[in-house]
Amino acid sequence: MIAIVKYNAGNVKSVQNAITRLGYESIITDDPEELMNADKVIFPGVGEASTAMQYLKERNLDQLIPQLKNPVLGICLGMQLLCAHSEEGDTNCLGIFDNKVKRFPATDIVPQMGWNNFTALNSPIFNGLKVEDDVYFVHSFYADINENTIAQSEYILPFSAALQKDNFYATQFHPEKSASVGNTILKNFLEL
Repeated sequence: MIAIVKYNAGNVKSVQNAITRLGYESIITDDPEELMNADKVIFPGVGEASTAMQYLKERNLDQLIPQLKNPVLGICLGMQLLCAHSEEGDTNCLGIFDNKVKRFPATDIVPQMGWNNFTALNSPIFNGLKVEDDVYFVHSFYADINENTIAQSEYILPFSAALQKDNFYATQFHPEKSASVGNTILKNFLEL
């Protein structure tokens, strides 16, 4: 069973629909036992960092998620919350990745909204993809590049398009909105 983390963030149903299209069953849950016993956990989200972390803390999910041993995929806000700190609301996050999440400088159009490619596809979740493949981004904040970066993109400046450490994977872009490229990424993750 695939567990999708419920934490008061948007976009959860579109992730569930993408998983269903790939032929997998999933549940949307904030139940610790269901999250621990799932084959895979997906931590998606569109929202604001401090209120999302507050929801996680109220349910002790801020303690549980870093302890998960099953493969976890953070998407967009989910990726940012897996980082150490976000400038959005000056929020301490889950700390799985040592990255800092920063706001794009207001020198261009923010948020980045639309299709962009990414490079350095260094992970089994990118099997079958090429660096010229495009994925769909919607974000005003970004994770800086560090040793956990497995793909990077550029919008105003270079940033982490994807991160990986141990059993934790994360994408800043939305695979569930990225057509066949996104389906490939989700399928690769679900088959890990």
